[in-house]
Amino acid sequence: MSGVKIIKIKSEDDGMRLNRWFLREYPGLSLARLQKLLRTKQIKVDGKRAETSTKLVAGQEMRLPPLDNEKISDERQRSSFEYDESYVLSLVLYKNKDLIAINKPSGLAVQGGSGTVRHVDGMLDALKFENDERPKLVHRIDKDTSGVLILARNRKSAELLTKAFREKNLHKTYLALVRGCPSKKSGEIKAPLEKNGEKMAVLPQGKPAVTSYHVLDEVGKKFALVEASPLTGRTHQIRAHLEYIGCPIVGDSKYFGEKRERIAGLKDKLYLHAYKIDLSEIYNKKLVISAPVPEYFHEAFQTLGIEFKE
Repeated sequence: MSGVKIIKIKSEDDGMRLNRWFLREYPGLSLARLQKLLRTKQIKVDGKRAETSTKLVAGQEMRLPPLDNEKISDERQRSSFEYDESYVLSLVLYKNKDLIAINKPSGLAVQGGSGTVRHVDGMLDALKFENDERPKLVHRIDKDTSGVLILARNRKSAELLTKAFREKNLHKTYLALVRGCPSKKSGEIKAPLEKNGEKMAVLPQGKPAVTSYHVLDEVGKKFALVEASPLTGRTHQIRAHLEYIGCPIVGDSKYFGEKRERIAGLKDKLYLHAYKIDLSEIYNKKLVISAPVPEYFHEAFQTLGIEFKE
């Protein structure tokens, strides 16, 4: 077939899911069309039929049909990259030879998905600095959650950090502005979680989940600023647990009872911030990385009369 290409998977793309690779390289290619190309065997990896979930391995050869129409123009691509390069560099909080920490804003996805073209994973080339390889994602935070996101700068660090996040050998602290106030000022929420439709639900058959929390300030029983730390790593754990105790996070479209409540004077955003990550135990030296609280949090604190000092 005229226009067919054979490309070799680069080392920096090792372990990337095939659908995310296409989202980055061919942003004009819809998921439905990608699935059709895979189904009809027009895309192959090392001569074999592939799936959207196929994990790519460095050195593999991928066969591609003509897809030039699914690429954005070179001029748009260049200007888009230049904008994203400047933007993601402005997010860097900390850098050493092993890792980079950025302050991910609310609304920016960590990885691509259906209908998501702009995401952190697509900007990582701008964070190579003196390295040949792009940094690697070792954990995720929700698209609408702001705060600290850690990137590994080499394979050894990626393995170490991935294991630490998986086994919970580090301490993460989140700030959440909630509707209502926990009956106890501090404690642990122990409630098993299991996926139920598009959200996580507290169900007896769910996986064990524990969140410790402490109320930093409150406005009567109407609002509270809560510091929360997940002791297990379930999807949407803090959001589901705070809803479970009757204190849903302000601006949460999934976990706010029957319907999200929009509060006059507050911006329509999710008020959950990944505030700090303590990596001291991993690197055997004091290393605590924190992300400044977003301006819309401070505006909400002022509106509601909540006291908070970073």
